[in-house]
Amino acid sequence: MLAKIHVTYKKGVLDTQGQAVHHALTDLGYAEVKRVNVGKYMEIHLEGLTEEEAKERVREMCEKLLANTVIESYRYTLSSQD
Repeated sequence: MLAKIHVTYKKGVLDTQGQAVHHALTDLGYAEVKRVNVGKYMEIHLEGLTEEEAKERVREMCEKLLANTVIESYRYTLSSQD
């Protein structure tokens, strides 16, 4: 099973890296860019779990390590591996 996890800052949290990318893009002439949000993307390959077990394990991983839940939110999808 493959878990695809996206971690981003919560609304209201200053995204300094996103601001830096935004400024760089506008300096390069991309005036149409109005905001940039930077986050993290992870793929985790899981074996030997049912879909329900995988959901619970991925949620635990996000809560304990992959996301700082004070300032970040996360979402994930599960799919069978190719």
